[in-house]
Amino acid sequence: MLLQSTIRHIFRNSRLFPAVARHNLNSMVDAKLEAVPLVEIDEGIFKYILIKVYGKEKADGSEPSKNIVRGFARAEWHNDIYEEVSSSLAGLGLETECLGGGRIEHRPEQKLIKVYGYSQGYGKADHQEARRILLTKYADCQIETSDEGY
Repeated sequence: MLLQSTIRHIFRNSRLFPAVARHNLNSMVDAKLEAVPLVEIDEGIFKYILIKVYGKEKADGSEPSKNIVRGFARAEWHNDIYEEVSSSLAGLGLETECLGGGRIEHRPEQKLIKVYGYSQGYGKADHQEARRILLTKYADCQIETSDEGY
């Protein structure tokens, strides 16, 4: 992380890379951050993770970010989800941080989503934050949260 921070500092302050080009690059990354969907989940019961996605640091030191929810039935482990998502977002120039995980039961025919449990590797996600994000896509569903279960 220190190396990335140092590289970003050198990159932002380099005289070899004009400010206009840095601004255009940052604008492209900001657009990519905005384009990342907040929610991508499957149907059924599966593991999920809450991820913070970071854009490029601004000249004022702020770093735009947003939280996203990802859950895939094909993932055996929470880390499988994180590896898939983080590598695809890294290809867009975005950095990620896993904020925790759990499980989701998604029953679209019943318009029901249950968010519960935890990840042994990443700890428990903030299920209320996951619920808030899920509501952006599934406003017509009843979304329940619980700290019970695995």
